[in-house]
Amino acid sequence: MYLYALAVSGGAVAYIPFLTILLPLRATGLAGDDALNMLAIAAFAGAISASLANIGFGSASDVTKTRRPWIWAGLILSSSLLIAMPLATGPAMLITMIVFWQISLNMMLAPLGAWAGDSIPDSQKGLLGGLLALAPALGALSGAFVTLRGFTPFENRETLVAILVFVMVGPVLLFGKPVQMPQLIERALEADPFDLRVIATRRAAIRMWLARLLVQIAEASLFAFLLLWFRSLDPDFSENDAASIFALVLGLAVFLALAVGRWSDRAHRPMLPLVWGSAIAAAGLLVMSFAPSLPFAIAGYVAFGLSSSVFLALHTSQTLRVLPRPQTRGRDLGIFNLTNTVPSLIMPWLTLALVPAYGFDALFLLLAGLAFVASALLLTMPHQIAEI
Repeated sequence: MYLYALAVSGGAVAYIPFLTILLPLRATGLAGDDALNMLAIAAFAGAISASLANIGFGSASDVTKTRRPWIWAGLILSSSLLIAMPLATGPAMLITMIVFWQISLNMMLAPLGAWAGDSIPDSQKGLLGGLLALAPALGALSGAFVTLRGFTPFENRETLVAILVFVMVGPVLLFGKPVQMPQLIERALEADPFDLRVIATRRAAIRMWLARLLVQIAEASLFAFLLLWFRSLDPDFSENDAASIFALVLGLAVFLALAVGRWSDRAHRPMLPLVWGSAIAAAGLLVMSFAPSLPFAIAGYVAFGLSSSVFLALHTSQTLRVLPRPQTRGRDLGIFNLTNTVPSLIMPWLTLALVPAYGFDALFLLLAGLAFVASALLLTMPHQIAEI
């Protein structure tokens, strides 16, 4: 399980430093003043490609009934394309390479996500979720690592990122020997569409999907505009201040998610941390909406950041409990992956519709409402499903 968590963190390292730091630098060098438009096109095309590829390769790993070869192929192809990014001679070529890189990256990520459902028992799903909180933290840390001046021996920092990904994903592929869990792989629900358990499980999966989508919309909105909001309260608030708060939240979230995840395993209450996580996230957004000063604003964001990070980490592992059919686990997780990509398409329009006319307070109120709805969806989940 620890090797698996390291591999998932390697998946985050594969895209976070590149998309947040290295790609904007490449775009500026190729497109100059038109870099912003180029990045917008690349983000849109990449999100669509990643969504479709995740579903497609997840389904392929279901059909072949094996995950490891797909992960290897995706690792090799995506790393090769990442190393080749500096060879792009123009914006169109770079965007094309990004699309193919996203496809190959999801060739690795989709079966990697489903692999946990095949080999980690439900009694350890909480611990797994806690370990998965390492992924965003290590992804952010890798961005700082690969941009240290004078440190990397490579002229192109994409090469260093590719090496880090191999070091993190490779061990589980080479040395990971998960115990076979036939009950996780072969278990199938009755085909009768009117079977009450079939209906309850499908409804639970829909609730889990909607709840994650709503929380992800809130997180994506804050990630993009938090610095601007802090500066609206205090013009002297610096980029370093924002980075320090981000780092604090991500670091604390790892320990909190581990503790909460282990508790949920022992108490046999897998969904309760998700209910409280989304509710506290909503409360943090309310504090931010009515914050009279910067200290209150920071406190509200820390509450939101910690609770939403724990929610997302544990949601990833607990989703494996409610997927309708283990035989299509890879495909279904690909559909759940849409909750990670769709918010990036919704968030800009949501922000542009509210902030210019009504300010950030209105945006935070709306996002708080979304998080409360997510909590209500999970709180009212049928008992027999919530506790399986």
